[in-house]
Amino acid sequence: MLKPSPYGWISQYFLGFFFAYGVYLPFWSLWFKEQGVSSTDIGLLVGLGLATRCVANLVITPRVHRVEHLMPTLRWLSFAALIFVGFHFFTGGSFWLMALATVLFNLCCGPVVPLSDAMANYYARLKMLDYGRTRLWGSIAFIAGSTVVGFLVAEFGSDMILYTAMVGVFFSLLFAMRSINPMPVTRGDQYAERPKLSALLTDKSVVKFLVLVSLIQGSHAAYYGFSAIHWKAAGHSEDVIGYLWSLGVAAEVAVFALSKRLFAGWALRTLFIVAACGVMMRWGMTAATTSIVALVIVQLLHGVTFATAHIAAIQYIQNSEEHKMVALQALYNAIPLGAFIALMTVLSGWGYEHWGALVFWGMAAMGLLALFIKLDPQEPSHNVVDVSEKALETQN
Repeated sequence: MLKPSPYGWISQYFLGFFFAYGVYLPFWSLWFKEQGVSSTDIGLLVGLGLATRCVANLVITPRVHRVEHLMPTLRWLSFAALIFVGFHFFTGGSFWLMALATVLFNLCCGPVVPLSDAMANYYARLKMLDYGRTRLWGSIAFIAGSTVVGFLVAEFGSDMILYTAMVGVFFSLLFAMRSINPMPVTRGDQYAERPKLSALLTDKSVVKFLVLVSLIQGSHAAYYGFSAIHWKAAGHSEDVIGYLWSLGVAAEVAVFALSKRLFAGWALRTLFIVAACGVMMRWGMTAATTSIVALVIVQLLHGVTFATAHIAAIQYIQNSEEHKMVALQALYNAIPLGAFIALMTVLSGWGYEHWGALVFWGMAAMGLLALFIKLDPQEPSHNVVDVSEKALETQN
């Protein structure tokens, strides 16, 4: 079997995995809905998936210490994910079986992003690939996945959600089975002990940062869980919903790609204010209208509400003391991008079932609260290029 370069191996793995993730994130709640699951229970299931990914990244991911273990781990995770996507076909409408399938699948896909990013960063340090150029293929694949599945569901029904996700996971496994040239090897200076996360949670400035980013990123919970259902109920077809999700990711990628020009010289406070104002505008519009023109604007604002906030968060982490950076990155992924979104997804499910689109006004209010949180001063970042590349580490 051919041995691809580090760039070829990792970018192609990203293509398969994020194609599947582009199916999973926007359309899984719609598949649950087609199985007769209530909005409240959909919120529980989606929140359970987010919480599982959070726990997996705190418990499973740190156990992979050596770079030569990354590739075998990704292979096993991809193989297990393929099985557990297929397991959804046998849930038979049972909430508890769906919950089990959700936990098992997210235990696999949760660690994939940080572990594959670790491989990319390893080879980037060796000057064998450009991280941003490599990771960009994941965002492109996410757009392709959400677009393709929207068309297929509109033509052939909701079972295509599972089939399409399985295709993406299968190709990620197929790409992962090849050996890379050269293979990763642990070096002596890579045995450094991981900083303790608990020590940072008593730091007032860190707590402010986590609360601020949780409010902005957590405001996306109703969007992740219920936008597809809400827009379908308003009369938009599945393929249109897929195009809208793809537009949001395209706006995100554009902001990442242009961040060096867009945000050069901007203060961290300004970035967070722009993101918070975008949150109020975006979710207020989502609550008020389902006009296709308005929804195009709503999705273009994803570049503000998600990407700009993510760039600001990465800049905050990079401006911190060097020995704190890894721990801060772990807390950022575990709490604002994991546990808090999981909690808000559960609450959004209850809110959507009782109030419908009005739940998005609650998401808009989170942007208002974020405006009142001012972070403690930091030294300004001097490396906006690195910020834009690391910003591509999304959870889309």
